[in-house]
Amino acid sequence: MRILVCVKRVPAPGARINVTADGQTVDAAHLGFTTSPHEECAVEEAVQLTEAHGGEVTVMTLGPVEAEEQLRYAASVGAHNFVLIPISEVDWDPQRTATALFEAIVAIEETDGAFDLVLFGNESADSGGFQVGVRVANHLGRPIVNGIKGIDLDGENVEGFASARREIDGGFEVYQVPLPAVFGVKEGINLPRYPTMKGRLASKKAVVVTDQRTVEVGGQLRLRLHRPVEQITETVILGTGPEAAPAVVDLLEELGVLS
Repeated sequence: MRILVCVKRVPAPGARINVTADGQTVDAAHLGFTTSPHEECAVEEAVQLTEAHGGEVTVMTLGPVEAEEQLRYAASVGAHNFVLIPISEVDWDPQRTATALFEAIVAIEETDGAFDLVLFGNESADSGGFQVGVRVANHLGRPIVNGIKGIDLDGENVEGFASARREIDGGFEVYQVPLPAVFGVKEGINLPRYPTMKGRLASKKAVVVTDQRTVEVGGQLRLRLHRPVEQITETVILGTGPEAAPAVVDLLEELGVLS
């Protein structure tokens, strides 16, 4: 079983995001970064599958050279091979990202054979575009199912197929998907493990392969980033008991509820 997981370096959840004065990029001076949560679960799921069935997990990311930190984190929790596609720009659009990942995947598969599974996060924590995994699957000509909350290679599966579960109201949809396939994993499929001391030490020795392929995808439209003005909500107590009734009526009139 050969599994590839594509991850993204994103600002730590809950961090205050500021933009530079020219509005062209995020000010990362005091910003922490991590692996996008859905993709963290995808790495854990890949490691669990290879622990159960044998094989190797390759983790790939497109990002700045600092994204090597996220690859080494994946090494600390059990991944085996690591590929960095370095870019100098802060971020790429989904089309360019998917094209670069696709070409890097094809290059690996031409040498080592096709991956049985390619896993993405359902969406990235920063842009939330839901596009890259779908675009890569389309380039590869492979089936994709997003929103996955379970992957099964045992049980009643037909040989050469994987069973994938997607949560819906009141239950699950179950898909029998021919391999090789692409899945968009959703946070909650598992509980990612914490790196052990042995894993952290091993991650320092992990070999990260840098893919220097150049991707040309038409002209790009540069937009300005804008941080919306923070809205502060204050709670005003109008009163308690019957004494609050006049204040409530005044407020309803002010809102136009009462004519």
